[in-house]
Amino acid sequence: MKGQCLCGAVAVTSPKAREIGACHCGFCRRWGGGPLLAVHCGPAVEFQGGEHVSVFASSQWAERAFCSKCGTHLYYKLLATGEYFVPAGVFDSTDFELASQIYIDKKPSYYSFANQTPMLTEQQVIEQYAPPGTETAA
Repeated sequence: MKGQCLCGAVAVTSPKAREIGACHCGFCRRWGGGPLLAVHCGPAVEFQGGEHVSVFASSQWAERAFCSKCGTHLYYKLLATGEYFVPAGVFDSTDFELASQIYIDKKPSYYSFANQTPMLTEQQVIEQYAPPGTETAA
């Protein structure tokens, strides 16, 4: 799959995927104004225009990146595994299906998705992904 930021300074190439997940944590909502709708791309993601990629260490176990020219959100990355979660809107494709939701217990009541998906709470996510002894911030 191919995509790019809003201004075109950063291009993204990733293996093809159809499923996206929604994260309702406070960090994702603060970062983007709503839930993060992202494609789990694994570690095999390539970025062209790396000089325009700004990285922010958002927790002990993850980092987020954005285009320094236009501000487009480029990825959420798990440090322990190197796995990338790229916002679905970055990709040229719209052939996605909402497949899961995490931090469902942090989702505010002012929005809901009609799709019925598997859902994990904050604690379930931490137990599944976070290295032992890390903070809960995503």
